Amino acid sequence: MSERLARLAQEIKREVSSILTTEVKDPRLGMISITDVEVSRDLSLAKVYFSQLGDEEERARTMEGLERAKGFIRSELAKRIRVRHIPEIAFVFDPSLEHGAKMDALLRSLQIAKEDETTDEQS
Repeated sequence: MSERLARLAQEIKREVSSILTTEVKDPRLGMISITDVEVSRDLSLAKVYFSQLGDEEERARTMEGLERAKGFIRSELAKRIRVRHIPEIAFVFDPSLEHGAKMDALLRSLQIAKEDETTDEQS
């Protein structure tokens, strides 16, 4: 059963990404990435995790746009995916991309500091 859920989750992820980039024309939905989808065992709920770089205000606008487009996205999924019941969609912010960007910046600053220290020792 878990293999079926994983396949369905991947299909939903691919289709939701496609729908958001080609079908939804809401300006609040700028640069977002669908990072993961979790489908409940009874196929009644699909948690769609999205990531976005930006501040809290942009994230709130994006969440409003996603909530507003939820019905349309679900109806488009029903047309594209062959299952008896399309799960309800819940959008959840995934901070992993933002966290990764912060870690990358921190590592770069450490590398620059180390290079500066090495140049000072050589002088």
